[in-house]
Amino acid sequence: MEKNLESYMKMGIVHFMAFPELAGGKGPWVETVRQIALDPFFSAIEITHIEDPETRYAVLSLIRLSGLSVGYGTHPAILGQGLDINSLDEAVRSHACKTLMPHIDEAIYMGAESFVLLSGKDPGSERREDAIKALIKSLNELCAYSGEKNGPNIVLEGFDSSVDKCCLFGPAAMGRRVAGEVRNRHDNFGLLVDLSHLPLIGESPSQAIGPVKESLMGAHIGNAITDSGLAGYGDNHPPFGTPGSSNALSEIVDYLKVLLEVGFLNEQTRPFVSFEIKPFEGQDPFAVIAGAQRLMRRAWAMV
Repeated sequence: MEKNLESYMKMGIVHFMAFPELAGGKGPWVETVRQIALDPFFSAIEITHIEDPETRYAVLSLIRLSGLSVGYGTHPAILGQGLDINSLDEAVRSHACKTLMPHIDEAIYMGAESFVLLSGKDPGSERREDAIKALIKSLNELCAYSGEKNGPNIVLEGFDSSVDKCCLFGPAAMGRRVAGEVRNRHDNFGLLVDLSHLPLIGESPSQAIGPVKESLMGAHIGNAITDSGLAGYGDNHPPFGTPGSSNALSEIVDYLKVLLEVGFLNEQTRPFVSFEIKPFEGQDPFAVIAGAQRLMRRAWAMV
């Protein structure tokens, strides 16, 4: 591709994955966000709950000063608290939605354009249909809540159903159905496809993206290990170049080509495309990020 990647996307990073010590809401938020803000490679950052109000304001000030666009991820809250927006127990489902609503408020405060979440566990084939209906009910409630406050788009990310997270929502066929039903009522809903999840789901980029192209609102670029005998197995987003991992230069090129072909990458809307990579213990997160940047530049030159 002759044009700079910035012409077609806002290149971002899932900050709380690159710095996993922040997933609980505490830690070196200002220092690490400052490093991303100073890096002109990035135009966007995806954050999560920041517990301390003063730290939250300091991060917001950095984001505004540097002109970064913002996304908000709820993964630490959902996974950490065991929230299930497709629970067949109405009290559990309702509690999950009510717990996420203050996070929408925080996302609004931080100026987030997207509010990314994941489904709960897949209950199995006999109860899956009821779980899908519960998921759609929850998404409608969250979209209504955010819409009433002119808040961010509610974006559902697909995960594996049998390897690690074992979520209800993942395959493209289900994505098309869920998005269709929710978007009939709320235009502030969309889907996110993560390259790192595709080897775990068992879909190619064209299989994962094509059926949901009309409702795609975000994309992540990451890595995965499908060999259970290797460190980092499952949905752990290892750095690119990790021995035995699934995604490298050719996979990123194929992913970007499909995103471009379906019109997701474009010069008008410049959607979020974020790295979602997690250093192994002892690895320098900034070196991991720099490696991903170099790989992304090479991939874009080959698209």
